[in-house]
Amino acid sequence: METGLRVFLLTVALALLPGCATVRGWFHHSHTAAEPTEAQAIAEENAAPPRVVDPEVSRRTIKVPRVRGRNLEVGLDYGVISIEDFGTNPSYGLVAAYHVTEDFFFQGEWGRSTAGKTSFETLNGGVQLLTKSERRFTYYDLSLGYNFLPGEAYLGRGHALTSAFYLLGGIGATEFAGDKKFTVNFGAGYRVVPTDWLAVHISVQDRVFNSNLLGTTKLTNNLEARITTTVFF
Repeated sequence: METGLRVFLLTVALALLPGCATVRGWFHHSHTAAEPTEAQAIAEENAAPPRVVDPEVSRRTIKVPRVRGRNLEVGLDYGVISIEDFGTNPSYGLVAAYHVTEDFFFQGEWGRSTAGKTSFETLNGGVQLLTKSERRFTYYDLSLGYNFLPGEAYLGRGHALTSAFYLLGGIGATEFAGDKKFTVNFGAGYRVVPTDWLAVHISVQDRVFNSNLLGTTKLTNNLEARITTTVFF
């Protein structure tokens, strides 16, 4: 009977051996698939990292205005001047400036206008206080200018023009009504430089002098607004 039991256990063991080998093969295959080969590991290390963001920036071309190195500026102006007691009349003239530094410049001016009639002359018909030649209003002066608030003026999105506000003040003389008067002038302007050789100015000035033309001596203010075009040399 003991011999029969041994034979039965040996038979059962032989029957289970193929199943164990199969199970062991399953575990071995799963372990081999989970671990990458050495070549795969090297390839993964040498592979470039993926780009998270690919920027596409369009570069803008900026043109910086180059004003000529010469500091002399010459031009013509046209505007209107309000001659006290003689109405508002057209004016024209010449302008020359020398830029000492980026901030300061000297400016010389010559201008002319023709005075109109006073209210007294208008109300009294043929009364004429001044002759035709005496109505000629001529001024010339020398001023010191100061540039402040430099910046840019934009024409649309792609055009930027160099610009600056400036102050003016100086002394000179005015010939009017057959007499020459010592004159003090002061004002302000705005300059735009559209090209490297051209500038456009918009300015306002007051020319002040004493006058006794109407019987009493008084300080007269003669305001002038004008547009000036200048060329750099």
